[in-house]
Amino acid sequence: YRQFSGRSLMMTLHWSPRSPFVRKVMIAAHELGLVDRLELRRTVVQMSSPNTDLMPDNPLSKIPTLILEDGGVLIDSGVICEYFDALAGGNRIIPASGTDRWAELSRHALATGFLDILILWRNERNKPAHAQTADWLTSFEAKSVATMQRFEKSALTTGDGPLSLSAIALGCALSYLDFRYEDWNWRSDYPALAAWHQSFSKRPSAIATEVVNDS
Repeated sequence: YRQFSGRSLMMTLHWSPRSPFVRKVMIAAHELGLVDRLELRRTVVQMSSPNTDLMPDNPLSKIPTLILEDGGVLIDSGVICEYFDALAGGNRIIPASGTDRWAELSRHALATGFLDILILWRNERNKPAHAQTADWLTSFEAKSVATMQRFEKSALTTGDGPLSLSAIALGCALSYLDFRYEDWNWRSDYPALAAWHQSFSKRPSAIATEVVNDS
């Protein structure tokens, strides 16, 4: 990624290549033509160990965190994506008003909540067997399946213009499944989502931000 050397709209993004929430922001930046205005700052975060260098910018010690040219700070991937949409003129990845806006924000909340569940589920699965909570594992699985079923029934399209915010979030969630849940052959159960994700994965923004599972 290139660093933007101009004076206007210089932004610094606390970034990590494997974070699906960071990927949301980066895909939005690619879709909206804003990548060259970002300087990426490699930032490592862990649930068990706060990053004290990040906390002055984001007390939650979470990424992505965006530092604006004037020193202001934006936290939360959805907020950052909405800011990017505004920089690009608005109404590009989020409808500006009306019923379409609320429907889009609700779909985005569902896709982002799904990603939250997947991360919590993975954290629980990675615990030693004696430390795992069976009810939590069952609950995470049930919620994930229900969400996949909901999106399987939805009309999905990548379209000709920029991806919608909810499509970006859903694409990142499905890619996270591939990255962290190799034992879940979800494509056989959700063929419509599989076909949509194949189209999503071919977009330049998805290719540029793809995470390779080399662990």
